[in-house]
Amino acid sequence: MAASRRRRRTTIAAAVAAAALTVGFATGCDAVDKALDCVQTAEAVADSVTELQQAVEAVSDDPTRIEESLTSIDKNLTELGDKTDDADVNKAVDDLQQAVTNVRQSVENGDATPDVSPITDAAGELTKVCTP
Repeated sequence: MAASRRRRRTTIAAAVAAAALTVGFATGCDAVDKALDCVQTAEAVADSVTELQQAVEAVSDDPTRIEESLTSIDKNLTELGDKTDDADVNKAVDDLQQAVTNVRQSVENGDATPDVSPITDAAGELTKVCTP
């Protein structure tokens, strides 16, 4: 399963990097800046989503890992939001933050194995924003 997630993360990062190059050649510096912001964001988000999925899978071994992963994602998203001035990227980061908040609330309400698909979906939306 870890290899599958790693491939998914690599695929997302590669697609975003390709988009960055395509956009850069086609439209200039602003588009390159946006695409690079997207590459950085997509890579960090993919790592964070993988960490969260692993935490959910290992909840019986260490139930605190979910909260630790959510806290890590929060921190990454805050840093990423501060790095970009692109409105579309910021919206995607905000949507991811909301998904994290919802999963955190689910855990606080006693759900030991929360549905993390909203986070995965939000990461997919980020990829769409990054693709020309």
